[in-house]
Amino acid sequence: MAEISEIISKARAATRITMREIAEQVFDDFFELHGDRQFIDDEAVVGGIASIDGRAVTIIGIQKGRNLEENLTTNFGQSSPNGYRKALRLMKQAEKFGRPIITFVNTAGAYPGIEAEERGQGEAIAKNLLEMSDLKVPVISFITGEGGSGGALALAVANRVYALENAVYSVLSPEGFATILWKDGSRRDEAAELMKMTSDKLLEMGIIDGIVPEENDLLQALTETLASALRELSALTAEELQTQRYERFRRY
Repeated sequence: MAEISEIISKARAATRITMREIAEQVFDDFFELHGDRQFIDDEAVVGGIASIDGRAVTIIGIQKGRNLEENLTTNFGQSSPNGYRKALRLMKQAEKFGRPIITFVNTAGAYPGIEAEERGQGEAIAKNLLEMSDLKVPVISFITGEGGSGGALALAVANRVYALENAVYSVLSPEGFATILWKDGSRRDEAAELMKMTSDKLLEMGIIDGIVPEENDLLQALTETLASALRELSALTAEELQTQRYERFRRY
């Protein structure tokens, strides 16, 4: 593996593959759905119906921009409660029609602004965790860049969780960890080592189920990983899916 500082830089890079690129290049016939049916459409969360190998699925993911204008539109990949409620609406729709759910996570965390808190950010995340744990269809999650805090977990309570090779996944940012522990955010890399937030460490601890290599054909590797997981999970009953998901997170 590369040095921790290099991995964090790659995970946060503006060149990182985006949710919309995945939707267009991995899946067929992506039809985007908008809104949480309560307030607004949060463009930090992209979701809708698509197909892969002729099978209908629901895909949901955090969208980050390539430039300042796109990042302002998507709030730098930090979702408001409306984004998490939109995601949950699409998940419940998928459950109703028996579609597997596939999520893609790339966020430093949920948006922490006052307006988000006023509209129930904590409640929206908590409800996603509760509802996802009880879904009766397969749920597969990919950490594609940065997976930060509850904002990431709100889309990752899944039967299978995979991470791209240079992705990171943690309870908070390493800068935040260093600031809390040592009151010195510059000790980021030291904190990151202690947090074991890289894909190889996450796999060793059982936090993720596999690593998607990035060196050669990332899209092909991602597609193959997804197809394999779909085949395995599709053989399970609704009760088995729920039990497996519950036991997976209890092991933490």
